[in-house]
Amino acid sequence: MSGIRAGDQVDLKDRMLAELNQTNCSACCCSSENRILSVIFMITLSLAILLGNCIILAVFLGTKHYRTAQGYLKTSLAVADLALGILVVPFSVYREITPLFLESPSQEGAHDGMLFYSWHPCYLVGPVFAGCTLVSISTIFLLAIERSVAIFKPLHKEVVITRKRTLLLILLSWLSSFFLAMIPIIFSQGGIVVEYNDCSRMCNYAPAPASSARVWQILLLFPAFDFSLLGATLIINALSLTSIHQYTRRRKLLSGTDQEPLKFSFSDIKAAKTIGALTVAFTVSFTPIAVFVVGNVLGYQWCTFSFFAFWVLASNSCCNVIIYSVCDQRFREGARQLFKSVQCYCKRPSR
Repeated sequence: MSGIRAGDQVDLKDRMLAELNQTNCSACCCSSENRILSVIFMITLSLAILLGNCIILAVFLGTKHYRTAQGYLKTSLAVADLALGILVVPFSVYREITPLFLESPSQEGAHDGMLFYSWHPCYLVGPVFAGCTLVSISTIFLLAIERSVAIFKPLHKEVVITRKRTLLLILLSWLSSFFLAMIPIIFSQGGIVVEYNDCSRMCNYAPAPASSARVWQILLLFPAFDFSLLGATLIINALSLTSIHQYTRRRKLLSGTDQEPLKFSFSDIKAAKTIGALTVAFTVSFTPIAVFVVGNVLGYQWCTFSFFAFWVLASNSCCNVIIYSVCDQRFREGARQLFKSVQCYCKRPSR
């Protein structure tokens, strides 16, 4: 009798786990139809990220005007976004497409097991996503610092902001960001793993079996660091834009009289507004994932919201080209020249 009861308990436990997984899957729209729609969205997003950031890199690297500290920082931001389109999003597409061609769930489980016991690609993809996100935040912060120096200390700009210092700060930004991305894996002593999550459809940090809740709290490092930098960036941008607003207001009041010397150029004002738009866009896209991480540490499981949070953040990687096109006239001219060059090359008769 005891053996039968034990078997019944195992069957009951398996049924409960199956029901729980089915509930989560239905909540996350994991049917074949919705999986196909998700794959179409991911492929479209990946192409948009690749195209948009390749245009940014081509314009910035091919235009003398952008060979400045601001241009180098924006190039670093584009490279971080491009990494998502090259590695992170395509891997999610691969993981979503693979089950559609498997004959049975057992093959899918065997496939996952093979990845896990040999080497799981998520240990590369997950930290790349986290690291590039941190690079984007730190780069936007450095852009705000560069603009604030240009606005408040214009005479000292060439001395303070040099090409060598800018490249050094970019290098430190990348190294420190990826070090922070690896901290949960290195210092959790096996308490945190990186695995593919069927809810978010991305490689996420997850608690290892039998790990303590205290180890899981190390993930709070990410939203704390990110919101500290974003908060400082918003404050710096607010001060810079306020100074520009006061300056333009004084010039309007002094119109028709002896005006004060020109302090801000038109490009300085446009650059400050562009960086402000970048900061606001990134803050809006990052806030859902920060809320998700805090809720996850507190024990909440938000399947549908996790998909929304992670992919809103990933979608931000294709938005910068739109912001530059709207706010930066010289970027528009550079992009127009690029398209003309490509068009002329395509029309050139082949030999």
